[in-house]
Amino acid sequence: MALLYSLLLFSLLHLTTLQPTSGNTFSSLFSSPTATINSPATAGEWRLLSDSIGIVAMHMQLLPGNRLLTFDRTDFGLSNLSFPNCPFFFLDCTAHSLLYDISKNTISPLPLLSDPWCSSAALLPNGSLLQTGGFNTGDRSVRLFSLYSLSWIEHPYSLAVRRWYASNQLLPDGTVIVVGGRRQFNFEFFPPDQQYQLFDFPFLQETSDPDSENNLYPFLHLLPDGSLFIFANTRSIVFNPLGRSTTRSLPPLPDGVPRNYPSSGSSVLLPLRPEAPSRAEVLICGGAPRGAFQSALRNATYLPATRTCARIVPTDSNPQWSMEEMPLPRVMGDMVILPTGEILIINGAAAGTAGWELAQEPVLHPVLYRPDRPAGYRFEVMNPSTIPRMYHSSAILDSYGRVLIGGSNPHVGYVFQNVTYPTDLSLEAYLPPYLDATFEIMRPRRVVVGPPAEVGYGDVALVRFAVDGGLQEGMAVEVVAIAPAFATHSVGMNQRMVVMTVLRLVQLSFRGYMAEVLAPPSPEVAPPGFYMWFVLHGGVPSQAVWVRIRQSGAFSNF
Repeated sequence: MALLYSLLLFSLLHLTTLQPTSGNTFSSLFSSPTATINSPATAGEWRLLSDSIGIVAMHMQLLPGNRLLTFDRTDFGLSNLSFPNCPFFFLDCTAHSLLYDISKNTISPLPLLSDPWCSSAALLPNGSLLQTGGFNTGDRSVRLFSLYSLSWIEHPYSLAVRRWYASNQLLPDGTVIVVGGRRQFNFEFFPPDQQYQLFDFPFLQETSDPDSENNLYPFLHLLPDGSLFIFANTRSIVFNPLGRSTTRSLPPLPDGVPRNYPSSGSSVLLPLRPEAPSRAEVLICGGAPRGAFQSALRNATYLPATRTCARIVPTDSNPQWSMEEMPLPRVMGDMVILPTGEILIINGAAAGTAGWELAQEPVLHPVLYRPDRPAGYRFEVMNPSTIPRMYHSSAILDSYGRVLIGGSNPHVGYVFQNVTYPTDLSLEAYLPPYLDATFEIMRPRRVVVGPPAEVGYGDVALVRFAVDGGLQEGMAVEVVAIAPAFATHSVGMNQRMVVMTVLRLVQLSFRGYMAEVLAPPSPEVAPPGFYMWFVLHGGVPSQAVWVRIRQSGAFSNF
């Protein structure tokens, strides 16, 4: 453990501010020249990035430096991604982990020994990925993917107990809480608590259904006061991770539909805004009714997925759920926070549940959810993909503002023929409406923060940018920070968006501007680490730059 502890001290202070790829403009890479406002094309566009990356995109994390780390499981069998020089310690010469460079559209295979199937992760304040648990050889493993070496460093038996289907959340002091897992009604911290390594958590036992459990991959969201919103099955609590105690129990979901694996809805913390710094709201959408897992497993009967979404403000004095209905039913969907503050609901099925061969009726249409509109006017159905994304698919936001989608393998191993939903190794990009070519003249470009691209809490950051058509009267300029999610099994761990205050806007040239921006006020609002900062002009976002929010205290070097 001492070795693992020391590995977290890698410093990434010299990462440079990212700029558009040389020789390509943002417009030429990602826009559609035929799109017009209010045409069907403005419901988003799909791009196939690779027909095969060689493995299933079961787990995905975007890293600072614009690389996508993707991995599936080591006991699937031979993948379609081979090592050019086979590591001597491998039984076969195929990879189950890779780095995808989103700017160059290139793939690099990575050796991975322990099995990370159904594991959890959190991006540490230094930009390295802490990856915990999995199956069999990996169920007590801690893996660190370091940006320093661009490789996995694996430490077996570093967790107190087996962690399979657990969840991680980065805390304000830079530590990570690891909660639950199959038949684990407890939690632990990383680095581990100096006095105790394991803490009982009866809430998970109370929310575990017989047979299907329905509380795996619990939803965790850090609230602006440093407490945690924790949701399992149909119930939620507010939890104090420092005092290791429940501070309040919230009402159960009114419709009684389970939302956690294998019922597999999804959740997000809606964007945090400076005008209400202590207010936080959670949105949970989709899922499968109670009994759906047993029905599909025993009788091959696929119960309809739910259409409902539920919102709650756990920071209110008397929190209550408000319910609404999506245009389409969905289980195993992913929810992605977009730079505009809208939520994209994507992937999944209309019937059944998570698990091998347990779902039918793929939902090909994404749905855009606008949380600030009145109830009844929040949903819009977008243009469909042609590729079913069933069990073991994932979706994440990238720094271009696209949503990267991959995976789908509802089988025990790689199965490409003679099944209804074959294993899918492709990687797609969904381009939301704001990437339409119509808006290019409004799009902020050449964004630079700093130097250095690093801020402290409450600092004033200088953000320079250009707009080809100049700023338009009546169109607001916003700057937002988005923490990239670790996406797996319909859960976007640590996904977070903070809207920052623009103190002053100065015109530097005909097309050039500088915004003085107030960085997030505290690590409770924005845990330390790397964020994608987007500049928006009239709701049209720039390409993001990576900015590190500095940490102070005992773990300032993590």
